[in-house]
Amino acid sequence: MSIWWSLHLRRDAASVPLARRLLLGTMETAGVDPDISYDLSVALSEACANAVEHGGDAACGAYRVTAYLDGEKCRIEVADTGPGFPAGGHRVPLRAPHAEAEHGRGLCLIRELADHVHIGNKPGFGGAVVSFDKILKWREDAPLVAV
Repeated sequence: MSIWWSLHLRRDAASVPLARRLLLGTMETAGVDPDISYDLSVALSEACANAVEHGGDAACGAYRVTAYLDGEKCRIEVADTGPGFPAGGHRVPLRAPHAEAEHGRGLCLIRELADHVHIGNKPGFGGAVVSFDKILKWREDAPLVAV
């Protein structure tokens, strides 16, 4: 079984729950275990929130979300049109910032919730790309079980 979809969204806070609901609906319909679905939806929300906050100026007000459920794995990619990460690449922080900090937890949460995380820039065009994978578990009554 293979499912994929891609969204082109405005850099607006209202777009984050839209992407999250679409992902949750897709995984529920496919029969993905609810705990896995929840983890991925939180990670997606964090990646989208980063794109909304850091993804460029108002004139370039869009970002893209792509999700692939293929076999036993889900891959999600969020790409924006902003300045991207600083030269030399960006590493996922090893731990969250101080408890009183108001920002900086998103990439740490994604790292904790996903099995593999890649953070980089789009070649040639600029803009950040955050992608992450997670091995799927299925409900016993899953209608679209991976083969």
